Order: sequence, then C-alpha cells, then structure tokens
Amino acid sequence: MHKALMIFNPESNHGRSWQTVSDLRAMVDTLGGADWRGTEYPGHAVEIAASAHGYDTVVGLGGDGTIHEVVNGLMQIPAEERPHLGLVPVGSGNDFAFALGVPRDNAQDAVRSALTGEPRTVDIGRITDGAGRFEYFTNTCGIGFDAAINIRTRKITWLHGFAMYLSATLQSIAMNFEGPLMKVTYDGGGFELPTMMVIVGNGPREGGGFMIAPDARVDDGLFDFVYVTQVSRPRMLQLMTKFMNGTHVREPDVHLAQTTKLHLESARAVPIHLDGELFAPYEANVHVVEVEMLAGALRVRV
Repeated sequence: MHKALMIFNPESNHGRSWQTVSDLRAMVDTLGGADWRGTEYPGHAVEIAASAHGYDTVVGLGGDGTIHEVVNGLMQIPAEERPHLGLVPVGSGNDFAFALGVPRDNAQDAVRSALTGEPRTVDIGRITDGAGRFEYFTNTCGIGFDAAINIRTRKITWLHGFAMYLSATLQSIAMNFEGPLMKVTYDGGGFELPTMMVIVGNGPREGGGFMIAPDARVDDGLFDFVYVTQVSRPRMLQLMTKFMNGTHVREPDVHLAQTTKLHLESARAVPIHLDGELFAPYEANVHVVEVEMLAGALRVRV
C-alpha cells in the first residue's frame, strides 16, 4: 500500500482543477507515488478519508470544501492512527491554505510540501446543534448574515473566487438581512442582542479575501470570533469594505473576542456555514449551537 492517498474534487473551482490534477500526477510519481481517488458526490471525500487506515498522509486537492470533507473523514480515525493531512489548494477560496502558509499559486510546491513537508500540529473546531448533530471545521464557522451570503454564492455560476463572494455579499445586503436576538456566552463573557452575524475564526480569512479575524492563528488553542450587532444596510456595506482588509476591528459595531468555546441561542432559525460548506440552511431550523476548540487535533504537512 502506498503511504500517501490523494483525494481530488474534479468539480472544484468550477471544474478548473481537473487539468491541474492531471498535470501533477507525474510529479507525485517522482516523489514516491500515491493512490488517487476522485470524489463523485457531495460528502464522498468524507467517506474516502474515513477509510484511509494505514496511510501516512492523506492529501486533499481542491478548495476549502474539499479539505473540510477530508478533515471530517480523518477525524473518524482514532488519533493514534490518524494520517497526516496534506493540502494542494486548487479551489476558489483556499483560505485554510492561506492560514497555513501553503503555496496557493504554485500547485507543484504545494504537492511537495504535502508529501515531504514537516508535520505541524494545528487546531480545529467542532460545532454541535441542538439536535446533537455535529461537524468539524478547519477555518471558520459563520452564523447569520455570513451564512446567508454563502447560500447566495450557490446561485452565482458566472463568477468564481473572491468576485463571487463579493457579488453575493452585495446581494445579501440589498435583501436587508435582519439580525435575530441572539444570546451568546463564551469564555469570560456573553451578550444578548439583535445580532447580524457571529463568525468564529480558527484562521484569519474567509471568502477568498475577507480578513475576518486578522490575528487568528491555527495553532494557538483559541478561536478569534467576531460579531456584528444590528446595523443599517448602508452601514453594513461600509463595514464589508473594511472586512476585506481587516480594518473592521476598529469599528464600534464590530466586536472581537477570544474563546475556547461558544454557546449560542437564537430567537429565529439561523443559517450556518463551516469552511464555506452549508451546515444548516434556514429550513434546518437550528436555534442552538455549541462551538468548541479541539486544540492540536490535527497534524498537517506543510
């Protein structure tokens, strides 16, 4: 059995990653070879990674969604047997790769790091809803307006990457999203206010370019989370331009804190995304979630 398993999503980045994967096969062979598995449906990478017993490294080739699935599969393997994670960012956002410092514009360098790099211990998060359903995330957990944007991106097929997220953001602001009353408790604090969004960051960036939690680190054992209380449409538009470069941290409507866990109760059902993947659409009727830090749960080759 080969020591490495390469899991790729042929549909990643609107199908653009297929050619990249084809070009990388010869290089992987020169580095010792690997087994290759392509995903065929949503959730398939979870199943493939969960059955990767005996491999030293499992490499996800795709965007944040592919890596999200691979990690949720790896977490089903006992810690002492769990393969290292490698990532080759050929998707549209690649925000977890950004957090790790993995090359995002040179797939060959990323492959070399994924197969031969030194393992690094990183944190991940886990969210559990009121029904006991849980899922892991590597980079960000977005609740409220942030997830409403994510839902809207799925209807945009003519753009990709940051342009797609920006278009979805502008559309969501135009829809005049109203924040429900949220009661949130976290390490050493809490609030109960009408809240537009809560974003729990393990890494600093999401949406391919929004610097949501500029100081977040994936190996410090802490989440950096951001919440925005109810604001007007013009104000939300103004804030979004600041979220792009991280200057929102100085705004009075924007609040930042650090925590290892967070409990949230919402008066209305809230949408939730994890690493850009939808955990809870509105119709899931999720009102209560618990988010917790799993410090050092993953070993990544970088």
